[in-house]
Amino acid sequence: MEIYKDLTSPASKEFEKLLNSQLSKVQIEEGKIIEGTINKITEKFVFIFVEGLKSEPVLDINELKSMGLNDKIKVGETIPVLLEKIEDKHGDVLVSASKAQKIKGWDKLVEAYEKNEPIMGKITSKCKGGCIVEHIETGSLMFLPGSQISDKPLKDISHLMNEPQKFALIKLDKIRGNACVSRREIISSFKKEDKAKIVDKYKVGDIIKGAEVKGYSSFGCFFNVNGELDVLVHLQEISYSRVNHPDEVFNIGEKHDLKVISVDKEKLQVGCSVKQLSPDPFEHIENYELNKIYKVKVVKLMDFGAFCELEPGLTTLLHSSELSWTKKNVSAKKMFKVGDEIDCVITEIDKDKRRVAISHRLTQENPFDTFEKKYRFY
Repeated sequence: MEIYKDLTSPASKEFEKLLNSQLSKVQIEEGKIIEGTINKITEKFVFIFVEGLKSEPVLDINELKSMGLNDKIKVGETIPVLLEKIEDKHGDVLVSASKAQKIKGWDKLVEAYEKNEPIMGKITSKCKGGCIVEHIETGSLMFLPGSQISDKPLKDISHLMNEPQKFALIKLDKIRGNACVSRREIISSFKKEDKAKIVDKYKVGDIIKGAEVKGYSSFGCFFNVNGELDVLVHLQEISYSRVNHPDEVFNIGEKHDLKVISVDKEKLQVGCSVKQLSPDPFEHIENYELNKIYKVKVVKLMDFGAFCELEPGLTTLLHSSELSWTKKNVSAKKMFKVGDEIDCVITEIDKDKRRVAISHRLTQENPFDTFEKKYRFY
């Protein structure tokens, strides 16, 4: 073997120059992600070439398959790997493709979180308190709390399993490397956008036909409009007469026409009125006289009596104590049905309190007066 000691020769200087220029191009550092090119595949291992390393790193072929990189296991394909050690105690180069994927995945999650952008993922399994979501692009695993799965309670989520869908990143723990996502926020944001478009269609003064009574509250009644929007009719907008609770006037499932009286585009709320569809009957309440018989229409039956209409918009209570002279604890439900037209006498008109009191028994002769007249003992 011949040993060259003369490093001052032109050939030696040329070699040194080429070597230095080559090494300056390649920055090799432990803990960094580098690109490797597959140049050999065996039954168990994949050999990759990384420029600047003294030997070829080796990857377990099962590691790549578990990462879903079956299509990448080809000679000439490039794979990002994490350089863990340039040289271990055996003189080998240690790299990891799965760790590189996790780091890249975390970087993408941090970027999406900072930009407030949704990510694509799929629910892979259930766990205590929620589910595990896999980031489709990088394979990173994230936690989906049970309260963030949907905007309404779901008894079964099997239809959501392994389905690619959008999630919002709501929390990132950079120290522990944990990510928390929400499907509920995505659903709510879409619904908010859709609701804004729906609310834009309505203007003050519009008439809504056939809105369905959906539910009650102490302050009003909720109606569903064409299956796309819920609107509120405040207690004071139900009737010109005094109403203590919406169930005195409406039944669940009934359909009524409404008039739009307010549109709040910020809160995405539409306020409506039933009473404003007809003129205020108290403006001509002088047309009605006390102690005179009028035909009224039964519109609602209750345990304590019946609500009746003297005319559309003018509702009054026929209390159970004013149903009969002789029967005690009489039930209006047994005597009448909704839609019946019955005779009643107006016993009170209070314009300030907007209240009209009526009686059904006063349309009939008082049997006690008759008895007294017939059997006088003096």
